[in-house]
Amino acid sequence: MALRIGDTAPDFEVDTTAGKIKFHEFIGDSWVALFSHPKDFTPVCTTELGAVSKLEPQFNERGVKLIGLSVDSVDDHKKWLLDVNETQGTEVKYPMIADKDRVVSKLYGMLDVNTADQVDAKGLPLTVRSFFIIDNNKKVRFIATYPASAGRNFFEFLRVIDSLKHTTHEKIATPANWKPGDDAVAVPSLTTEKAKEIFGADSVTEVKPYLRIVKGDAVVKMKGKVSI
Repeated sequence: MALRIGDTAPDFEVDTTAGKIKFHEFIGDSWVALFSHPKDFTPVCTTELGAVSKLEPQFNERGVKLIGLSVDSVDDHKKWLLDVNETQGTEVKYPMIADKDRVVSKLYGMLDVNTADQVDAKGLPLTVRSFFIIDNNKKVRFIATYPASAGRNFFEFLRVIDSLKHTTHEKIATPANWKPGDDAVAVPSLTTEKAKEIFGADSVTEVKPYLRIVKGDAVVKMKGKVSI
């Protein structure tokens, strides 16, 4: 069965560039971003690892650990990371999983089984570009899949994390193209009256009974103070 939002993230023990890791122990009390790359020493993956490395402080500020994955060996990872650091002007510090046997890739449904040229020398499938956000309760909160040819926009994943953190702790949802500081919307289970009580009467506008706009400054002010 495919892994879905709300499922418990499968646990595993695996070799990484930071040594052997038990995934649930690695998560601990943090959130985690787990992301796959089709293969070491490839152009798009090289730019992606560099981009994530440069954004790592922003993920950390949000309480999110990073861990990458490719189907190559730890030794290959370490050699490749030298290239990444050199060409992308960074120093990759997050661990990279060596998933040569595709154990993690199968658990998380990452394998590209339908693209003929996405195989290794042994004919085994490579991974697609998957991205999972997993919370401190080990629950999958977000899943994205990109084809091998399309590099990901990692700023979007930061935006999603910001949205998830808000909607976890406050009775709001985030509308289309939302970014931190923008207006949000009250969740459907919340009455307009209750929304005004929580966020302030001047901060809530009822457009329709089901569409109540909450001013961005009120959302920021209430961050973490209201539980769903």
